[in-house]
Amino acid sequence: MSVIEVTDLRKSYGGRAVVDGVSFSVEEGEIFGVLGPNGAGKTTTVECVEGLRVPDAGRVRVTGLDPVADHDRVSRVLGAQLQEGRLQEKLIVREALQLYASFYPDPADWRPLAERLGLAERLGTRFGKLSGGQKQRLFIALALVGNPRIVVLDELTTGLDPRARRDTWQLIEDIRANGVTVLLVTHFMEEAQRLCDRIAVIDQGRVAALDTPAGLIRRSARATVITFTPSEPLDETEIGALPELASVEHKDGRITLAGSDETVNAVITLLARRRITAHQLRVSDATLDDAFLDLTDTTVTDPSMTESTP
Repeated sequence: MSVIEVTDLRKSYGGRAVVDGVSFSVEEGEIFGVLGPNGAGKTTTVECVEGLRVPDAGRVRVTGLDPVADHDRVSRVLGAQLQEGRLQEKLIVREALQLYASFYPDPADWRPLAERLGLAERLGTRFGKLSGGQKQRLFIALALVGNPRIVVLDELTTGLDPRARRDTWQLIEDIRANGVTVLLVTHFMEEAQRLCDRIAVIDQGRVAALDTPAGLIRRSARATVITFTPSEPLDETEIGALPELASVEHKDGRITLAGSDETVNAVITLLARRRITAHQLRVSDATLDDAFLDLTDTTVTDPSMTESTP
């Protein structure tokens, strides 16, 4: 069953279309990723889902409710961790949890929630004294304290060190295991590939692709990469004639070919026929990074034109 439905969503600022006809649905119980470069329209899209922004056109429904017209009812089923969340620096963790719990008619018990999120020993700590990872854990707790069916996590691990990021990934998997649907906004490819059941890739305000991580990778023209150092030079004409070849790179005597399994089989056959040895041969599958580069044009992003412009 779809718990979030977005249909032909549009939002502009100053005559510039930030979200330009975005459509997707999120099924109950899944981790659904929204992936894209900075300024692509990701945050504006989810803020329309949360009811924080009013769409110019299109339709958004959360468990069948309009996030703007039915905002109070939506807030009871949807928890959110915002991209740039802040609390008063002197507010202690316990006070923040108690305050947010008081906003809901049937809140979760914040004590076991704090325990599960590793905050039990920080209940008396002021927000300003928390580490980056601890602040992120607190924001997750605040998003979950209302017992939501859905939680939106926007750029959750930005600024975290690798260990804190991986710990946070485990928390997200635990949240889903407890029956909560997760809408995850990110620009980290590894994060999306590990966590998400499906991903909508948004580029320049539009959905460039929507599929599982494996499905997106299969679409990549660079589905397989082979790297080696030949014992003798290879004829460039023969390399260029390899089937399904996507790209060729020469660096320090090594050759990197991107293509498909058929490309790999053909180059190995070519090497054997020419009696050329491939030193330090490496064959690897494409990653979500490769698929992302195929699907998006990251060269046009203007850092001064952020999607959160009011």
